[in-house]
Formats: sequence, C-alpha cells, structure tokens
Amino acid sequence: MTSLPYYHVDAFADRPFTGNQAAVMPLESWQDDAVLQAIGEENNFAETAFYLPDQSGQADYELRWFTPTLEIALCGHATLASGHIILSQQPDRQQVTFRTRKAGILTVMREGDGYALDLPAYPPAPQEMPEIGAIIGGNPVETQFHEGRYHVLRYENPEDVLALIPDMKALAALGNAQFICTAPGNNSDVLSRVFVPGGGVDEDSVTGSAHAVLTPFWARQLGRDRFTAYQASQRGGYVRCRLDGDRAWLGGNCVTVVEGSFRL
Repeated sequence: MTSLPYYHVDAFADRPFTGNQAAVMPLESWQDDAVLQAIGEENNFAETAFYLPDQSGQADYELRWFTPTLEIALCGHATLASGHIILSQQPDRQQVTFRTRKAGILTVMREGDGYALDLPAYPPAPQEMPEIGAIIGGNPVETQFHEGRYHVLRYENPEDVLALIPDMKALAALGNAQFICTAPGNNSDVLSRVFVPGGGVDEDSVTGSAHAVLTPFWARQLGRDRFTAYQASQRGGYVRCRLDGDRAWLGGNCVTVVEGSFRL
C-alpha cells in the first residue's frame, strides 16, 4: 500500500471544532486525477488540498483543491490550512507561496499569532436574480454577481440571513456556483452564510473564496478598506478582511486536529 501524509486542519479557527475543516495532503508527485478525486470523496470535507514542490520556479509549491465531487478553481480555507502546515513545520519561515492552476500565485504569511492569506479580489457587479432570491428566500435588498459564478445577496439585517432555509435541491440544479448571503453583523462588521450545493457542499463553514468577493463588495459599502467578518454556519468562524488594490487579504488562525497517514 502507498502511504501519504495526512493532516486535518480547522481553518479560520482558534480552537478545535470551529472554522472550516480541510484535509491537507503533501505529495511527492501528482497522483492520477481520479485518485485525487476519490481521496476528496473519502475525506468528505468541503475541500482536500494537495500540494507538492513547484518545479516551475514561480512559487514554493503547486496546490490543487478537491471537494467530494469535483476539482475547484479557488479555495481559501484549504490554502490557509496548507500554509499553516508548512509554516508550522518550518518555524523560521515567514511566508509560503503556492502556484495554482486557475487562481494564480497565492501567499500565506504569518500575521501576529495567526496568518494572512492573499487571494485575488473578485468585485461583483449589480445583477437582478429574482429566481435565485425566490429559491434562497427572505427579501434581499441588493443582488450582485461575479463571473466566477459568485452570487451575492445582501439583506437588511443579520437576522434575515440567519433565518434563511434555502431549497438546496433547486440551488444544486443551477450547477457549481456560490450563493453568498450577507448583511451587516452584530459582533462583526459583516455577517454571511454561503451555500454551494452544486459543488457538493450544501452550506460551507467558513469560505475564503466567498470573502474574496465580500471584501471588495463590503469595502465599497462601508467606505473603508478593512473590516471584520463572521460566517454564521453551524461551526462558524471569523475572518479579518482587507482590500489592497486587486487583492483581498484574509486573516485568521488554524488548528491542526489530526495528523496521520492516508493509505491507498
């Protein structure tokens, strides 16, 4: 049997059982895509991250992400978790870079007792979406869309977002897209919930890629380049958001809860 290193990390979390779970698996060479997908299904987390040393010279490592059902273009929390594993094992190192296939070069660096994650900022634009509003429910006061298939629905207050009970089957029928429901927060500047049933995750716990959209969206709304955000899933997690030109910097902590081997 082949034995692969395996780490289970709670990302955007300062204690176990909060934030978003990711499996992180360093490789020496790429397995077949079908094997990577089967591992993602077996782990059954929102994402499994695989990385190996980058041979192109553009970054330190090459990084890919798989949900239980497909490979995705961008995942924030599993990138943060991957950076956490590498920086935890190399305490003198201050940052690590990852080359990705569809999101460019991403960076994780130390920030205080946690980390900062650099993602491309994805500013959405106004778009009517009455069908989606009806499927998700409530009364969104504004809807916007980014071409990466990110749908943003802004509600008047956090209670409106917390009360949502979307029709997951109907959302899944719309394909692999994110549905980001957001409002001003109570204990943070911004609150959100994120639904991705077409990607194999009904409600995500804490979604880095969604905050790549929320950062430019709320920076415009709030009139400032940084704010705090809380994703109000069952596990929940806080994200420090900062807009820097065309980049979204997301701050958070990670906790490693399992270390072991994955056997093929």
